[in-house]
Amino acid sequence: MKEKTSIVEKVFHLKEHKTDVKTEIIAGITSFMAMAYILAVNPSILADAGMDKGGVFTATVLGACIATLLMAFLANYPFALAPGMGLNAYFAYTVCMKMGYSWQFALTAVFVEGLIFILLSLVNVREAIFNAIPISLKHGVSAGIGLFIAIIGLKNANIVVGTGDSTLIGFFSWKGTDFHTEGITVLLALIGILITGILVASKVKGNILIGILVTWVLGIICQLTGIYVPDPANGWYSLLPDFSAGIFVPSIAPVFGKLQFGGIFSLDFLIVVFSFLFVDLFDTLGTLIGVASKAELLDENGKLPKIKGALMADAVGTTAGAVLGTSTVTTFVESAAGVAEGGRTGLTAFVTAVLFGLSLLISPIFLAIPSFATAPALVIVGFLMFGSVFKVDFGDAVTAIPAYLCIIAMPFTSSISEGIAFGVISYTVLNLATGKAKKNKVHPMMYILSILFVLKYIFL
Repeated sequence: MKEKTSIVEKVFHLKEHKTDVKTEIIAGITSFMAMAYILAVNPSILADAGMDKGGVFTATVLGACIATLLMAFLANYPFALAPGMGLNAYFAYTVCMKMGYSWQFALTAVFVEGLIFILLSLVNVREAIFNAIPISLKHGVSAGIGLFIAIIGLKNANIVVGTGDSTLIGFFSWKGTDFHTEGITVLLALIGILITGILVASKVKGNILIGILVTWVLGIICQLTGIYVPDPANGWYSLLPDFSAGIFVPSIAPVFGKLQFGGIFSLDFLIVVFSFLFVDLFDTLGTLIGVASKAELLDENGKLPKIKGALMADAVGTTAGAVLGTSTVTTFVESAAGVAEGGRTGLTAFVTAVLFGLSLLISPIFLAIPSFATAPALVIVGFLMFGSVFKVDFGDAVTAIPAYLCIIAMPFTSSISEGIAFGVISYTVLNLATGKAKKNKVHPMMYILSILFVLKYIFL
């Protein structure tokens, strides 16, 4: 046992990061539970583009497993990766369904994007962008992501819904809805938030994970007692794992290696690649900034040591994912759930990767975890990340306003990259307009990024 522990310590340096094996394992399980929904959602979205659902499921698992293992061993960070939400929707609904391209063409664009990312990571361009963002804006990114993932949790559980009027979003109304499906799940999610909050406030070890499991178990009890009634036709599925089809691994053959290089030398292809590239670049950087800040992994200058390994894991994951048959693989903001549990090293990521691998064999268990059970975790993790707002100096409007704009833009635009764009442009403009650019040592890269963001809004 001592030998195994020493190997783990040698690889992941647990003592150096003031953590232990138990904490890292719990953190890894928590990260996986918080992002396991991607195993059900990604195949469903890409199936709308004409891809084989079973093949995409297997590709999603393998892509997440490979990229997260790379994160564990190349960077020793507690970040998990998987095919990203938003990017998969752009893949299916914009590139394939709206623009009319085949899913093979879209996969090729993702593959090329991954190769470009590998090159940019090798020549330190992505690292330079990360380091150029001022510390005040990095704190803003962390707080903004907190609000962003909180509203994701609230929306996933239908606690807040689109109103279609001037208020944009509002609180769920039980009037006119079926209490035995949507109504009870909203109530369970609200109860789950309170339970998880109590566990966090009481400093119970494993509080986020326990919150997910307790909320899920309460749902199962409601189903067994008839309070919750599954209605698959309308998207309300059983909360009990279904092993009726036995244990099997869906074939990846229908989507594996289906790249289509004909027509890649066209303006449309370049636009698609650039769109994937731009959104993924700043989503990834934003997530790394936010989660690393929460985990206190940034150094005194706001830089992330070993960032090259983290960026390379993301880039290689995207490239491998395209070959396997899935959309862009990216660092998941839900990694913050594991960080909130105390995860600080690659052992957290390793555990998450192993669970992704196991999900191939026992997928019914993980696919049975409902979104209303993971919603409380996202809401409470959002609270924990929002604490970074107190590190912003609100006495200095030149640095505070950009951080504020970054914070509010993320949840209201449902985009990490848009939040960064708001923050970067406003930071550059305010410093130039007030003559404080030299005093605040605005990095030349900030001017370049501001111009690129403006051009993106003009031409895309």
